[in-house]
Amino acid sequence: MDLALLASTFVTVFLAELGDKTQLAIVTISGTSTRPGAVFAGSSAALVLASLLGAAAGGSLSAVIPTNLLQLAAAGGFLVIGLRLIQRSSTGGEAVDEAGT
Repeated sequence: MDLALLASTFVTVFLAELGDKTQLAIVTISGTSTRPGAVFAGSSAALVLASLLGAAAGGSLSAVIPTNLLQLAAAGGFLVIGLRLIQRSSTGGEAVDEAGT
């Protein structure tokens, strides 16, 4: 096992998950529950499954699409999301779901 890759992945995901919507949802659920262990187990299992799907998809895609192109597509996606968030915050608009409500 590549320990440097393991460590860098751990640090990256740990820092990315701090303060995001998932963590806020877990705090909310845990605050309304008397079983924080069950909340921890459920949220941990969900994160492991989501990570497994991401790793499998990334591994499969990299066999078909060059890694540089995948990285460029991911960067472009994050750029679009960031620009849309900046646009929404500067116009004071609220997020609208797919149904337009």
